Amino acid sequence: MKHLSRLAIFCLLPPASCLLSAAVPESEAARLGKDLTPLGAQAAANADGTIPAWNGGIMTPPAGYKTGQHHPDPFASDQPLYTVTPGNAAQYEAKLTPGTLAVLKAYADYKLVVYPTRRSAANPQRVYDATRKIATSAKLVEGGNGFSGAIVGAPFPIPQSGLEVVWNHLTRYRGIAAIRHAGQAAVERGGGYQLVQFEDEFLFNYTRTDMTAAELEKDNTLIFFKQAVISPARLAGTILIAQETMDQVKEPRRAWVYNAGRRRVTRAPQVAYDNPGTAADGQRTSDQFDMFNGAPDRYEWKLVGKKEMIVPYNSYRLHSNKVKYADILKPLHINQDLARYELHRVWVVEGTLKSGTSHLYARRTFFVDEDSWQIVAADQYDAQGKIWRVSEAHCIQYYDAGIFWSTLEVHTDLQNGRYLAFGLDNETAMYDFNIKRTPADYTPDSLRRDGVR
Repeated sequence: MKHLSRLAIFCLLPPASCLLSAAVPESEAARLGKDLTPLGAQAAANADGTIPAWNGGIMTPPAGYKTGQHHPDPFASDQPLYTVTPGNAAQYEAKLTPGTLAVLKAYADYKLVVYPTRRSAANPQRVYDATRKIATSAKLVEGGNGFSGAIVGAPFPIPQSGLEVVWNHLTRYRGIAAIRHAGQAAVERGGGYQLVQFEDEFLFNYTRTDMTAAELEKDNTLIFFKQAVISPARLAGTILIAQETMDQVKEPRRAWVYNAGRRRVTRAPQVAYDNPGTAADGQRTSDQFDMFNGAPDRYEWKLVGKKEMIVPYNSYRLHSNKVKYADILKPLHINQDLARYELHRVWVVEGTLKSGTSHLYARRTFFVDEDSWQIVAADQYDAQGKIWRVSEAHCIQYYDAGIFWSTLEVHTDLQNGRYLAFGLDNETAMYDFNIKRTPADYTPDSLRRDGVR
């Protein structure tokens, strides 16, 4: 992060920013919906207008859109402002992540096509109302491995520590329940890959309409998750169920897997931390799913500050059903002509591995979108301090559901020249945010029933 020190990092932190914190006072919370957006971002434009003021984001689908369709690009008429290449990267160094600079250095044909900034991220009003309410009650507990006094909204809209930003990402609004069909490809150096198709289900306990903060703390479950492998045939039929606990040090993630070959349900404690991600050919860890998930306890988290950076955003072309997977998946990296980058303000959070703990990544840096609390980029370092894997979340605003979320995650391995693309949805049915689920749908018994159908 050497180049960060050369920048004017503007930071909304009180002096004790390195400490675990309590809820903010009412005088600070009163800024939400005024000079800060309802989720805590700076509402105003930046000094030169290259980042516009937030005007509410996008909550209305374009004319002709019907639920169930792939989402048309509301910014299709935008023209690129400039393109960052290995040849001119030094000119934009101050606004590029170290990982992006490393990829530009590694691949002569890599580029970032930068478009006008569109602050499209938006959530339903109930999320904003909840955020305003819990801003004065939410606090970290158990050494930062959990929190109390929060439900539905961003628990720490005015963050005072790196851990608070991490928890904002972990609890960001993604609806109440959803199902998605997603493809994953671990692409070899020469461009070859085998596509793995998943069907994922989520029930976000944190945002359920009948959930209270007290009940959430007692239940200690943030998310219910199910993932079924649809193809290839050698993996098809494997189903994972996970109950994502809030404090995973107090109570580890509860997970079970149905093995189609053995027709048995077994516990799956390995689905955590730096254990290999499902069918990812060793190209990501379990806790890289959704950019970062699970317990934050193995790292010391430092809130570096906030800065303006070029990051993937409004990636509707990578989401389009007019694009085929083969159009996206190319040797060494995805087709960058289909990616869109914009200048946005992000929170920068550094995680350094704690003494006495272990993880493949000795250090990791998150770049968190101020408007949505989504990690949009992440750099992962090896034990020698070299950037190992560079991750990007190519996100869109799902304007029919009020959700800002990734449509494609890309994890680039600079050591072996491969990359993992997860979330490919161009040739499948679209996400469904209207499904109805209960916690009873995510138990070992329900998994046994699913496995024998």
